Amino acid sequence: MSSHVVHTALQLRDMASSSSHPLSLRLGKEGRRALDDIARSRGVTRAEAARQAIAETAERERRRSGLAAEVARLAADPRDRTARERVAADMDAVAADWPK
Repeated sequence: MSSHVVHTALQLRDMASSSSHPLSLRLGKEGRRALDDIARSRGVTRAEAARQAIAETAERERRRSGLAAEVARLAADPRDRTARERVAADMDAVAADWPK
């Protein structure tokens, strides 16, 4: 068997094993309009627009969670707190000199 045939067979096997799971949902008028707007602006089908929107929302949530964890970690770090207090004091000192 040629390597091309084997490669194609492996691709087909991978596609079959990672098949999508159908999902049904009711969007309502505004949801349908929003999905249509996304699909139209991106030049993709509604199904692809929905997949992209879900993936983008999940990524945004992961980033927010990571950022919130970083903020909590820094807030609990005494060295960071000291540095923040120094910067705030410096800013207050400079702000006092500004004309009103």
